[in-house]
Parts: sequence; structure tokens; C-alpha cells
Amino acid sequence: MSAPDPSTRPPAAADPSSPPAPQARVPLAIEDWLTVIIMALLALITFANVLVRYFTDASFAWTEEVSVFLMILLAMVASSAAVARNRHIRIEFFADSGPEKRQRALAILGAALVALLFILMAVLSVRLVWDDIRYGETSPGIGVPQWWYSIWLPIVSIAIALRAIGLMLRGGRPAADNPEMPSSPEILDEERAP
Repeated sequence: MSAPDPSTRPPAAADPSSPPAPQARVPLAIEDWLTVIIMALLALITFANVLVRYFTDASFAWTEEVSVFLMILLAMVASSAAVARNRHIRIEFFADSGPEKRQRALAILGAALVALLFILMAVLSVRLVWDDIRYGETSPGIGVPQWWYSIWLPIVSIAIALRAIGLMLRGGRPAADNPEMPSSPEILDEERAP
């Protein structure tokens, strides 16, 4: 008699006692796709500028200004995804050690502080946008209205604050991820395994 093939066995049922991973109301794919789009734009702009410089000994004057704006926007969009996944910067020795109750309390405290910071940042950046509009500020490189760039700061700050509030409401548990993503619980468990 031969042993049954392990690949034909049905998958093990999920443990009914463990709570399901909480879902984010707003899909995390939004930040993931925005990251991809912004990175593609950055690569395209930089590649086009390199080609123009190589073949014509001139360059696009606007590329540096747009690239700096896109880099800032990229960092903020990625921050929003990191907050929702509870992967923002922290001291893991304290945040991931000790009893689970303490870990959750620290995650909730961290999310509350992140939400407070980005709400404050949104309020202050609205004033910056208003000043840019009121005084007719233009960008130094290509002379477009400065608020075209600064308007995204309060918008993304509010998005990050909302993601932090969502993390607080989930009790510090990160939003459910795609199991293939590097921040999924399965991948993190593999990283921590001896």
C-alpha cells in the first residue's frame, strides 16, 4: 500500500477559536496601486530626462520639481499603507514583546499618537495651502501655482489619520493583508521563526 500523496490532502481547516483577521473598510490596494503609479511616473520622468540630456545636451526643466513632489507624495502614500498594516516605525523590542494585552495597548497608543500628529499636520497644511492661494505663490521651477503641490499634503495627512483611527478601532490589530505580501501575518511568522 502506498502512502497518500500530501498534495492531494484537503487543506487544514482554520482554527475556529482564533478571531479572523480584521478587514479594512477602505481596501489597502488603493495605497498599493498609488505607490505603483507614482513609482512608474518617477521612472518615466527620469528616463525621459536622461534620454533628452543624452541626445540633445539639454534637459527638461520641470523634471526635478515634479520628481521632488512625487517623492514626497510617495512617502506619504506609503506611510498610509504602513499605518493600516501596523508596520510604521517603532521600537520592536517594546512593541512586539511581552503579553499580548500590552502589545495591543502599545499599538493603540501608537495609532492614537499617529492620528493626532497627522490631524495636526492636516490642519496646519490647510493654512499653508490657503496662504499659497491667497498670496499667489508659484513654484520656483516652472511657475505653476504652488497650491497644485501643497494641496496634497492635507489630503494625504487626513488619509493617514483615518488609517490610524481605523487601526485604533481594530484594537491595534493590522488590517488583513494578502498572504503573499511581505507584511502578511504568515510572512511575519516565517521571519520570526528560529
